Amino acid sequence: TPSGHTVRTGIGRDRKTEETIEMVEIRALGDHVGEQATVTGWVEATRGHGKVSFTVVRDGTGVLQGVLVKSNVDESVWETQQGLTQETLVSLTGEVKEDARAPGGYELGVTDVTVVSEAEEYPIQPKEHGVDFLLDHRHLWLRSSLQRAGLRVRAEVEQSIHDFLYERDFVRIDTPILTGAIGEHAGTLFETDYFGDPAYMAQTGQLYVEAACPAFRRVYCFGPTFRAEKSKTRRHLTEFWMVEPEVAFADSNDNMRLQEEFVAYIVERALDRCSEELKVLERDTSKLESIQTPFPRMSYTAAVARLQEKGSEIEWGKDLGAADEALLMEDHELPLFVHDYPK
Repeated sequence: TPSGHTVRTGIGRDRKTEETIEMVEIRALGDHVGEQATVTGWVEATRGHGKVSFTVVRDGTGVLQGVLVKSNVDESVWETQQGLTQETLVSLTGEVKEDARAPGGYELGVTDVTVVSEAEEYPIQPKEHGVDFLLDHRHLWLRSSLQRAGLRVRAEVEQSIHDFLYERDFVRIDTPILTGAIGEHAGTLFETDYFGDPAYMAQTGQLYVEAACPAFRRVYCFGPTFRAEKSKTRRHLTEFWMVEPEVAFADSNDNMRLQEEFVAYIVERALDRCSEELKVLERDTSKLESIQTPFPRMSYTAAVARLQEKGSEIEWGKDLGAADEALLMEDHELPLFVHDYPK
């Protein structure tokens, strides 16, 4: 639909009047308070208190609690609700009511329950499961609140990356996943046979965007990256997605400013559009809220001197390692933002 919120359909009908009722996405229920609506989604949980039953459903746009009072419905409707199992696909029809205590701030006074597709016994229960078990059931694990929250934040971050660069006239260049060229050094590549010739899983798109930069001035690539290395730490991954911009006529200050604005933009978008997901993930958003431009800067020479004062054996010209970076972050002479930034 043009609005992306409401679909007009005859799927929901009041049994007494045969009046067509709108099927509404959960995220749009606020526009239908006091109206009759049908919500279709998957059952997350049911519970009962005497002659009142509750059904929590998920439709991909939000979570809704449906309240069903036995005295207000036909016996067949009550029995249908009582037999619902987790992940059964149902349509709930009733009056939309505002309730701050309910998930999402709204609930449905249910008058009709229709089973669209009954689920088999759901293997993931509200208890501790081992990682191996959850990965074996990954297609079902995605339905859990933590997995949904993480993936929605990731999707928002990816979209904000594209939006940030698009708004600044960057041209996206899609680079190959299989390549015959080695972008960095051969020790970290996945090699495969490509019709008799050696090929490698891409470890960077840099070679391609560097070639495209003179054509467009500002370019970037964003896609999967593969590294054949041990991935037991936060710094080493065998597979991840990487964004690589290239800009002509930009000096080091331009580069740092672009990076600062890039990080701040993404964090602001996540805070603005994923606040509920960050709560589910139990993230400390105060750390994210403190990220503002400009970032504190220190030259390499000054960093080496500071580290040597702290007892590091680093020599000028050598790369800074993880231990060196940690030492700099602990330096309380730097602005609070730096040494208080989450590792």
